[in-house]
Amino acid sequence: MQVPFIDLQRLDHVVELSAITRVVERGWFLGGCEVAAFETAFAKAVGAAHTIAVANGTDALEIGLRALGIQPGDEVATVANAGMYATTAIRAIGARPLYVDIEPETLLMCPLSLGAAMGPETRAIVATHLYGQMARMPEILEVARKFDVPVVEDCAQAHGAQLAGRPAGSWGAVGTFSFYPTKNLGSYGDAGAMVTSDAAVSERARHLREYGWTKRFYSAVAGGRNSRMDEIQAAVLAARLPGLGEANRRRLEIAKEYQTALASVPGVRPVAFDDSYVAHLFVVRCGQRDALREWLTARDIQTQIHYPIPDYRQCSQAGLDRRMASLETSFGTSLETGLETGLETTEHAAREILSLPCYPGLRDDEVAYVSKCLREWRP
Repeated sequence: MQVPFIDLQRLDHVVELSAITRVVERGWFLGGCEVAAFETAFAKAVGAAHTIAVANGTDALEIGLRALGIQPGDEVATVANAGMYATTAIRAIGARPLYVDIEPETLLMCPLSLGAAMGPETRAIVATHLYGQMARMPEILEVARKFDVPVVEDCAQAHGAQLAGRPAGSWGAVGTFSFYPTKNLGSYGDAGAMVTSDAAVSERARHLREYGWTKRFYSAVAGGRNSRMDEIQAAVLAARLPGLGEANRRRLEIAKEYQTALASVPGVRPVAFDDSYVAHLFVVRCGQRDALREWLTARDIQTQIHYPIPDYRQCSQAGLDRRMASLETSFGTSLETGLETGLETTEHAAREILSLPCYPGLRDDEVAYVSKCLREWRP
């Protein structure tokens, strides 16, 4: 049996194709009624007052930070184990990342490390809901209030997630989403959005996504760019939005079957998840990760690594200004700043994580086969 990591051809495209046909027949492809309708529907689903549709999730992060007033030279706290997306947005503004460590069990931002690392130049926090599980928002917001800085929620992997009854994206000053095709709510290409309940932030973001225009061809807001969601992507997303809950339930069924299988597997454990989890990815940790991956590959099970290299170790970041703070700072020791000594949990996790196939189109027999192969693994 061959088990693909993901196969988008298994999706039912009937509703989406009807939506695309509607857009083509109308002949209006940017800035029309489809984007407006999706913005309204998505804001309601997230529990925010405003949605600002943009071209992709990274643009949503950048525009969200700009809309909150982040400037070149400002410091933005984030994590280094989430694939460079927040780092890219921070760097695009000319701001500097402050990397804080993650919690060992969930691999999410550690509020203790965050609180210990915050400094006078830290102007915002980007909290990433990684793998489909929400970060500890009450504790993170407590830190943010103490230092009077806004929080941006990176919800690119958490469509439909809820913590204490509040949806991902509704906790911070801004929530940002990617609708890359493999996401829980995916488009037919690149697309993204930011959500907020602050009318002033929403208005500024709308100007920033389109050249800084306050009216057509009149650019009044510095930092503007061209980042528009097209009508076809909006129509596809609006068509898929009602099915998000059912798709997430299927993801959770798969994740729980894997979790049960791993209970008897030595040396392999899933990244811990709670009730907020919507199973965007099912990630395990294994001290012999590469051997486990080879074992599964030999049995025609595709896997991925999300993510193999911490942001600060990427070649593109060599020599660039940044700060790093390890978990130990939470217990009163001095701030770690060297590559070899900071962010110990982040470093260890990058060497151990492995993502298993987990998406709604996965068949029951494929899930059973992956579970069987996991139970047969011996280090």
